Amino acid sequence: MRALAASVIAAGLLATAAPANAGRPGATHSGSTPSGVPGAAAAAAPGDDWLHTEGNRIVDANGDEVWLTGTNWFGFNATERVFHGLWSGNITGITRSMADRGINIVRVPVSTQLLLEWRDGRATVPHVNTHANPELAGKTSLEIFDFWLALCKQYGIKVMLDVHSAEADNSGHVYPVWWKGAITPEQSHTAWEWVAARYRQDDTLVAVDVKNEPHGRANETPRAKWDGSADQDNFKYACETAGRRILAVNPHLLVLCEGIEVYPKAGVGWTSTTPADYHSTWWGGNLRGVRDHPVDLGAHSDQLVYSPHDYGPLVHAQPWFTGDWNRTTLERDVWDPNWLYLHKENRSPLLIGEWGGFLDGGPNQKWMTALRDLVVEHRIHQTFWCLNPNSGDTGGLLLGDWKSWDEQKYALLKPALWQHGGRFVSLDHEVPLGGAGSTTGVSLREVYGDGGPGDPADTTAPTAPAGLTGTGRTPTTVSLSWTAATDNVRVTGYDVYRGTTRVNAAPVTGTAYTDTGLAPATAYSYTVRARDAAGNVSAPSAALSVTTEASGGPPGTVKVRYRNNDASTTDNAIRPGLQVVNTGSSALDLGTVSVRYYFTRDGGSPAVSAWCDHAAVGCAQVRLRVVPLATPVTGADAYLEVTFASGSLAAGRDTGDIQLRMSKTDWSAFDEADDHSRSAPTAYTDAPAIPAYTGTALAWGAPPA
Repeated sequence: MRALAASVIAAGLLATAAPANAGRPGATHSGSTPSGVPGAAAAAAPGDDWLHTEGNRIVDANGDEVWLTGTNWFGFNATERVFHGLWSGNITGITRSMADRGINIVRVPVSTQLLLEWRDGRATVPHVNTHANPELAGKTSLEIFDFWLALCKQYGIKVMLDVHSAEADNSGHVYPVWWKGAITPEQSHTAWEWVAARYRQDDTLVAVDVKNEPHGRANETPRAKWDGSADQDNFKYACETAGRRILAVNPHLLVLCEGIEVYPKAGVGWTSTTPADYHSTWWGGNLRGVRDHPVDLGAHSDQLVYSPHDYGPLVHAQPWFTGDWNRTTLERDVWDPNWLYLHKENRSPLLIGEWGGFLDGGPNQKWMTALRDLVVEHRIHQTFWCLNPNSGDTGGLLLGDWKSWDEQKYALLKPALWQHGGRFVSLDHEVPLGGAGSTTGVSLREVYGDGGPGDPADTTAPTAPAGLTGTGRTPTTVSLSWTAATDNVRVTGYDVYRGTTRVNAAPVTGTAYTDTGLAPATAYSYTVRARDAAGNVSAPSAALSVTTEASGGPPGTVKVRYRNNDASTTDNAIRPGLQVVNTGSSALDLGTVSVRYYFTRDGGSPAVSAWCDHAAVGCAQVRLRVVPLATPVTGADAYLEVTFASGSLAAGRDTGDIQLRMSKTDWSAFDEADDHSRSAPTAYTDAPAIPAYTGTALAWGAPPA
């Protein structure tokens, strides 16, 4: 998704790489199997740093939770076949500076073509500045990678390999699938098997990202899909196949499966070429299909991590960056339905493989801060895009001299880097981040001990939550939110107290809660406490007093906004997008609201079915029924009634996107041109032709006469 700024690349690096000496084999890594044929799986040795998953956490062999927080350094994926920046920066200095500043894992993009060249002994000697890097003189690209891997071991950094593209190409990531030209899907699998065999005894390389950003839209060929088939373009099947074959060689590697770009809405199949039939998001960011078709790694399913990508408006002005957007709308409309549900439902860990961008002092920085805060609050694993300053639409953590850091950007990232007692935490049990004698890092053993007597226990309680605020109230409910607490290891949840009574049955994993079953017109006092994995509980937050509304008190007033999700007036589906907005000064009880979309059935079967394809409030909260009119009127002989199971909408807020669809049971066509409630806007617009009621009273718009 990111373009490389070629103007930054030194001219010498753009020359064709020189072949290594004839017959010269690739460097053999200690304990590796240089043959292309995978060997048997190796058993983990005592003290190894291999990782696995438990629910939505990544843990070490002792079951202690770890947090992977790093960055990307690209170049091996490109025609240069080596890290970018070695035209001026020193590989040792750059690596040491990453460790000193808290990067505990580096995602390294490569190509399948390069891996096959390495496997077959065809590694070339790339062009690097040997005055800046005398330690790399005469080394092939594989020898440079192995040299760097040893540096990472020395400085306590772990490594993830990512196949960024099939071919070695600076723009290879633009191609949507994992095969291209002479590179076949089978070769992509055998290349990964070779990696697993070669490095299976080196726990510096702890993770593999099967393929970067599979993508493609409904009307494009080729494109990546996600379903239960064994089709060549099914990335779920490709990642599952690659993962099983990798883990048959080294069962200790974390296997990362990214998402795709589009996923069909309910009732739609992959044969549709209509873009409106699909949920669309960033390349690699759509993991909706996991709910229906999870990746199955068999006996090694505890090595699976899902890895979405997410970017801001300077990369592309996505529709969710229009209007009055913020972290709440991003989480509700984009992150939750596409990937965050996997974490919240304890299905799988997430590692956001790419996120980052320019600090513009405006929308892009607003997005980056929102996602950073989400990462910290939920302790989501992440590798920031990127270290390289020559990433055209994001910039990097380093400046153009490949030595100085962009201190403002680093300051934004720093809270999302794993820290303990003011020091950065390595994923290595023995080596502190920064290497022996580091003054900025600690090892896992220093954080958790070795499980023997005398190990230091975590006795530090989290900080007290701050900013406790009432975000909504009805006669029987109070909605609260607060600012996340911090802890020396990890905040695992929150307890909400009404007076001295804890009201949540299980720890609250987010920073919001709605208390229910209250009496009208009654004052309640609330506090919140944070807890950590060791059972330490914080001091209470400052108390907040909230009075519920009086029974029968004035509800919030309501309006409806509408977006047309289907330009055709003569196909076999009606696809309205709706938002319910509380325009009043008090909370609106959604359980009292009904919305009516008036339309004509236009011959064929009079029976019409309705579906909720997506709702920010959750389709389970949305209730639909089609009601025929006893007497047809101009523009309507029926209406779709939309109601809500429950919920409270704070003053000035809206429900977010609700995407609906209607079709006749015989799938015959509609003629929507004269429908009362239909109009043409493709962005949300006030819609008085879609009336809304609170109880039985008309609160917005007008039905057809």
